[in-house]
Amino acid sequence: MATSLGIIIILGLLANAVFTRMRLPGLLGMIIVGVLIGPYGLNWLSEDIIRVSADFRKIALIIILLRAGFGTSKEDLKKVGAPAIRLSCIPGLFEGLAIAYAAMKIFEFNFVQGGMLGFIIAAVSPAVIVPAMLNFMERGLGEEKGIPTLILAGASIDDVFAITIFSTFLGIYSGSKLNIGMRILSIPISIILGILAGVVIGIFLVKIFKKYSIRDTKKVLYIIGAGILLTAFEDLIKSKIEIAGLLGVMTIGFIIFETMPDVGKGMAEKLNKIWVFAEILLFVLVGAQVNIWLALDTGFKGILLIVIGLFARSIGVVLSLLKTNLNTKEKIFCIIAYIPKATVQAAIGAIPLSLGVESGDLILSIAVLSIVLTAPLGAIGISLSGEKLLS
Repeated sequence: MATSLGIIIILGLLANAVFTRMRLPGLLGMIIVGVLIGPYGLNWLSEDIIRVSADFRKIALIIILLRAGFGTSKEDLKKVGAPAIRLSCIPGLFEGLAIAYAAMKIFEFNFVQGGMLGFIIAAVSPAVIVPAMLNFMERGLGEEKGIPTLILAGASIDDVFAITIFSTFLGIYSGSKLNIGMRILSIPISIILGILAGVVIGIFLVKIFKKYSIRDTKKVLYIIGAGILLTAFEDLIKSKIEIAGLLGVMTIGFIIFETMPDVGKGMAEKLNKIWVFAEILLFVLVGAQVNIWLALDTGFKGILLIVIGLFARSIGVVLSLLKTNLNTKEKIFCIIAYIPKATVQAAIGAIPLSLGVESGDLILSIAVLSIVLTAPLGAIGISLSGEKLLS
């Protein structure tokens, strides 16, 4: 595993530098490196690191979401309140249902199989979106109208929404006696519980930090540890009740920054330094999960299905932004920012196959294809359009 980490760090840094010099997103280079050296490419990574890849990716995601929390102010959230809630569910619902119906025509799926596929693909990738939005926030792009915060907030809830509906379709397919109404009701409950958990942990940490003299570096480690334990607790009780753990992680950073702004700035800088290492792990290991050969098996039909989904998602984004003060250019940027998929598809794309769902192999292939197409497209699109469309 140590050798594999060395390979990941060196090649990840080189790819980041090369792509940045080419004025392309560095994360794109790291994802490509992951594909090349992963088990479906040159197979340079040990089985041990592939086995713990999901945990490494989760820790890296926690670090960047904490950083996002430290970069979000109360004033920013007030600006984006209702539109962020609409962005968190309407685009995903449009995309998931459009893919479900299109899959029935293109691949002759039944509606339940189509629904599983639709809501695997419907989740956007916080791993791609959050670092880009933080970069724009630091540079002041779109900050006057709170556009990066709007997308951050929407994307962090979008996953909860998509995964909950996916699990509903999976339950229907497996014949489990589940109350669909209760499943839908669990979405706002999980969001509220996630925020409450983040508030409680944040307040507790603030009290500890005020009572004891602790170095900023150690404070950051306490916060990261708390974030990891919150997501572990989410996994532990998810069979009984869902908690939006990643939203809770972001809330921890927000509470600490609002309560202790001077200390918060120092910790945000520390998290930026840790992110230099964490982003290499995250994006290279995301790339390593991509079976490029499996993606190619779906051919033109798979591409057509994903394009239909993205078109439906774009309509959903436009509807979500009605009655906001965003101009046409800014709305186009929001559409582009909601393109990339990676983390959720890599995490749950294989679940239908593992549970014996008919056409589970095809569902996995299309999920992988969605990563191959939209992660690079979204990363490049966000980087280039942000410069031109945001003031």
